[in-house]
Amino acid sequence: MAKRLYVGNLSFDTTDEGMQEAFSKAGEVTSALVMKDKMTGRSRGFGFVEMTTDEGAAAAIEMWNGKELDGRTLTVNEARPMTERPPRRPGGGGGGFNRGPRTYSSHGE
Repeated sequence: MAKRLYVGNLSFDTTDEGMQEAFSKAGEVTSALVMKDKMTGRSRGFGFVEMTTDEGAAAAIEMWNGKELDGRTLTVNEARPMTERPPRRPGGGGGGFNRGPRTYSSHGE
């Protein structure tokens, strides 16, 4: 059965193909995906590799966790399933935009 691995601390220069090539040294890779920012298309610094076998996944963790790829020391472990998160607030929940009217206190009146 395929095993999905989390790969953290990736270089912004690391590509899907580069990660697939590196991890294929440990075993057969089903897929490799560097996560990218939706707005900029730039790497978010982490990704996922799916190995064909559990043995290949274990070998990949042993081979790459704490080792350097493209100038960065990787963190590699078995990916955890995504957990339920509360929905985000409308408008992204950040910044100072669309907060509604401001109220000002009157000083000295």
